[in-house]
Amino acid sequence: MKNTLRQRIGEQFSLITLLLWALRVGVFIVVLWGSINTLASGRYEASTWINLVIAGLAQGSIYALIALGYSLVYGILRFINFAHGEVFMAGAFTSVFVAEALERSGFFPKYPILTFAILLIVSMTSSTVVAVLLERIAYRPLRNAPRLVPLITAIGASFFLQYTFRGLYGSGFHTYPEFGQLWGVWNIAGMDIQIVQVFVFLASLLMMAGLYLIVERTKTGKAMRAVSEDKEIAALMGIDVNRVIVITFVIGGMLAGSAGVIRGMYQPQGIWFFMGFHPGLKAFTAAVLGGIGNIPGAMLGGLFLGVFETVGPTLILQGLGIPAANQLKDAIAIIMLVLVLIFRPQGILGEKLAEEKA
Repeated sequence: MKNTLRQRIGEQFSLITLLLWALRVGVFIVVLWGSINTLASGRYEASTWINLVIAGLAQGSIYALIALGYSLVYGILRFINFAHGEVFMAGAFTSVFVAEALERSGFFPKYPILTFAILLIVSMTSSTVVAVLLERIAYRPLRNAPRLVPLITAIGASFFLQYTFRGLYGSGFHTYPEFGQLWGVWNIAGMDIQIVQVFVFLASLLMMAGLYLIVERTKTGKAMRAVSEDKEIAALMGIDVNRVIVITFVIGGMLAGSAGVIRGMYQPQGIWFFMGFHPGLKAFTAAVLGGIGNIPGAMLGGLFLGVFETVGPTLILQGLGIPAANQLKDAIAIIMLVLVLIFRPQGILGEKLAEEKA
């Protein structure tokens, strides 16, 4: 009886493995076929692909900054903070009113660099306050509850923040003023590259490097890594676990706030109470893609998703004869998430967790 049951289970697993491999091969063939058709058509020059990659790196760096918040919280508490997209929204939505006021007063055109610094401080402060309040009010009382409970709480907190900011700031759309100096173009080797794309990528890269140094080189970073491994043993070693968790939410909030301002500079339109949903979903996809809980993985996943989102529709979908392929770029994040969960659930740089930590 036992041997028969084992044989049936083995046959089922073999069938599932075979189906997954067939799906892998099918996806590879579709991607390869679409790419070959697009490249063979010769409709796009090399400069077009380079510009798409640069645009993807700029967009992906914003996803990476938000994704780091997901990875930091998951690394410490082992749950997904689905309200993190609204933490990003809080900073961008608050700072846009400051930007509009500075533009009306004439301060912004005279001192654009100082204006950027002010907006960065306002956005990071707003996002950090929201993140810390989330931790203290919504998550800390549920720290020892079953994992489904804080997950549902995070979703509820997401809706609460959306409609709270709608009530406070209104439901209309707002627009960041354009930083005129950054909207110029550099001509490099005959290619026109937007300065704002380079600025966004370098600014995000600098912040990500700063986070990596904090986690890897500082005493606080060592405490964060210790709490991530085992909270009980870390507490026995004299580490204030609650303080480390608050610091984690502070850092995640600051990164989300900085992403809000950078996104406002790069894509000035569409600042409103629901703006955190799509970037939050894509940032979560980037975190899973890179390896949830892995900081370099979140960075790499964000950049990869941004490039794939800009290059993929043109390279793959147009080659398959799909009309209006660029309008499907938001669907790419969902498809990418499903494929990662099927083929490599631990992500690019992630490791399989032990059963007690999974």
